[in-house]
Formats: sequence, structure tokens, C-alpha cells
Amino acid sequence: MNRSMNTDISVSDPLPHLGLLRLAGPDAISFLQGQISNDARRLASGSPLLAAYSSPQGRVVALFHLLPHSSGVMALLPREIALPTLERLRKFVMRAKVQIEDVSDQFSVIGMHGAEALAGAGLSVPGTAGYAEHDGIGIACVGPPAAAADAGASRYWVIGRPTDLARHGIAGVANGPGAAADPRVEHDWRLADIRAGLPQVYAATREMFVAQMLNLDLIDGISFTKGCFTGQEIIARTQHLGRIKRRLFRLRLPAGTWAIGQAVQLADGRSGRLTELAQTSTGFEALAVLNLATTEAAADASDSESATTALVDAAELPLPYII
Repeated sequence: MNRSMNTDISVSDPLPHLGLLRLAGPDAISFLQGQISNDARRLASGSPLLAAYSSPQGRVVALFHLLPHSSGVMALLPREIALPTLERLRKFVMRAKVQIEDVSDQFSVIGMHGAEALAGAGLSVPGTAGYAEHDGIGIACVGPPAAAADAGASRYWVIGRPTDLARHGIAGVANGPGAAADPRVEHDWRLADIRAGLPQVYAATREMFVAQMLNLDLIDGISFTKGCFTGQEIIARTQHLGRIKRRLFRLRLPAGTWAIGQAVQLADGRSGRLTELAQTSTGFEALAVLNLATTEAAADASDSESATTALVDAAELPLPYII
């Protein structure tokens, strides 16, 4: 079996850190259109979509990977923020004909590395940025544009009810429904996300960053032509006035105790916060939102004045796209 990191564990293991919200009803796409940073109308043509859900102040509340599943639009996001994000979305439903529910316990999210793994499970491979569905099992390619193919774009999410996944021989091989997930699978997936430069927002980093600070404008996560959406004014102003002062970078950190949301300062003077972490044999790899200017102060509305900033001897690693 093809594993990018550990070859001794099954590609069919679930990713329990990911949750699922489902939006169903005739107004699901139009409702999303007014809430997210990307053009939700692309979902109608069967395309998966990366988008930010932001506050009116333009701060990212959650990042959605949206999939046009037959039972409704599925929104993948960290399970730890699924419920508060659901509650926030419901406040804006008003008269829209849309039902939003947390289906994290009804569906499984499987991570598969490489097209060979899909073929071995009897499933066809969608296009480069495509989506396919087989008997209620949705398959979506993960990753930023084609330029990042070598950094993990040939990975796939497979979602469906656990019984259906088991029927297709995807789940239930190493870990059946209800079995404890192997933590190495989540580790491998998150490390692949880091190397692909794919951002994520967790409970510790909610409402800290404007979408461009997470490089969403560089990886097709924002539409600047779709019209109004929550937070659009701030996001558009940031883009058109050239006020992007912080960006997402990939770092190598030494061994130590690190945490998502931790404030850090690099030896070159840049400072910011860690947004994703994965341990390696020599330390950690991480994504961090950092100041572009080495002399710029780290103070920001999202940064606590009482936070302890760690001075770190970090090495910047390349991203598969240009900042």
C-alpha cells in the first residue's frame, strides 16, 4: 500500500480530527454564497471548494473544504470547532430553506494517499481538482493547484456512512467502525497538509487571521468577483489596498514543546503564531502566520498582549506555491 510517511499502517484508516457539517435544502448553495469567501455556485457543477467562513470583521472563523455530496453539501473542518461553527451558521439562516446539521458521527472521513489506494478499493479517481461519488461515497482530491502536485495534491478524502465504506473495503480493514483510530494516520495527513501549504483553523486560532494571511488568495480559496459575503469588505480592502502584512509560511522547528496558537519570534525578527504542527524525526514541521517585514511589531487585534512569545531558531522551508 502506498503511504507517504509510514508504510506499515493502512491507507484506509479514518481521520477522527475532521468533522462534517451538512447543509441540505433548496437554498443550501445560495445560503453558502452569502457566507463564504469562495463562489459557492461552483459546487453545482460538482467541484469541491476551499473557502473561509469569516466574522463581519473579516477574521476567519473556520476553513471549509466543501464537497457536493448527494445528501447535501458536506463541509469538512476540524471536529473541535464543528459545533460552535454550526451554531454560528444557524443564526443566519433566517428564512432560507436550508438545514444545517453536524453529521460527524454519521459519516466517516477517510484519508487516502495516492491514486493507487483508491484503485485498490475499487473506486475511480476524480480529476485533478475533481469530485466523484459512488453509491453515496464521495471522493475528492485534496490539495492546492497543480503546481503543488509533488507536495501532496494526489491525496483523497473519502466520505460516507461507515457501513458503506466497509462494504467497499475502505474502512474496516485495519480499523472497523467504532475501532480506535491509529494516531499515526492523523499525523501523516497533517504533515502532508503542512508540506502542501494547506492552512487550517482550530479552536486556538479562530478569528485570529484575515483570509489572505492564510494564503487563501494564492490557493483558490477566495473569489473577488462573486459579490457580497460575510467579512467581504475587509477581505476585499486588504487585497486591493495591498495591506497584506502577514502570510502563512512553512517552518522547521527544533525539538520542544509547541502548540497551535503559540506566539513565536524568529531569529530574523519576524514574529507570528503557529497554525499547524507535526513532529518529525528531527523536530517539528509547522505552518505559521508571520509578519512579512522583519522589523514589524507583532501586535495585532488577534494577538493577546499577555501571550508569551517564544524566540525560536526556526528554518524556513519552501512552499509549493509562490507568496
